[in-house]
Amino acid sequence: MSVKECNHHKGKKHKRFRKIFWGIVIFLFIVLLTILITWAILKPSKPSFILQDVTVYAFNATVPNFLTSNFQVTVSSRNPNDKIGVYYDRLDAYVTYRSQQITYRTAIPPSYQGHKDVDVWSPFVYGTNVPVAPYNFVTLSQDQTNGNVLVVVKLDGRVRWKVGAFISGHYHVFVRCPAFITFGPQSNGISVGDSGAVKYQIVQRCTVSI
Repeated sequence: MSVKECNHHKGKKHKRFRKIFWGIVIFLFIVLLTILITWAILKPSKPSFILQDVTVYAFNATVPNFLTSNFQVTVSSRNPNDKIGVYYDRLDAYVTYRSQQITYRTAIPPSYQGHKDVDVWSPFVYGTNVPVAPYNFVTLSQDQTNGNVLVVVKLDGRVRWKVGAFISGHYHVFVRCPAFITFGPQSNGISVGDSGAVKYQIVQRCTVSI
C-alpha cells in the first residue's frame, strides 16, 4: 500500500471519529436542553410543612446552665407539584431556644414523596444535660416561670427533585417551625398517660428554605 493510500485511509478514519464525536455531543446537548426546558416549564414548588403537635415528656432546667428535655414532634410535609417528586435523602429534626440548639439531632429515615403526596413524621428529639448559654438560661428560667416558652422545631437536610426519569442534584432544605409551650396554670396541653407527658396541639405552618 502506498503512502498516499495510507494517508487516505487515515483521513477517512478521522472523519468517521469526528462524526461519531459530534453526534454524541449533539445528542447530549438535545437531552440537556430538553431537561432544562421541562424544568423551566414545570417550575418545581418547594414542599410545605406543618407542625401538627408537640408532646413534652421532660423539660428540666433546675441545674443552672443545663437543660434536659424530651419531645415528640409531629410534622407533616406536602408535595404541591403535579409532575415532580421529591427525594428526602437526609432530614434531621432538633429543637432550639433563642437560636441555641437544646436537643440532639434525630435522623428521619430517607423517603420518596410522590406528586401531591403528604408524609407525616413523628420523631423523638431529646437532650440530656445540654449546656445552655448563661444569658439564654436566665431568659429560659423566666419564661418557664411565666408559663410560656417559645421553642423552634427545625428540620435540616438534603432533597432531590424527580421529573420523569430525570433526578436533580442535591438541594439543601431548611424548615423552621415555632411552637409555644405553656406551663403551670396557663398550660393548654393535654396529659398523656401516666408518664406526666403533656401534648400540645400546634398546627403551625413552617417556613421552608431551599
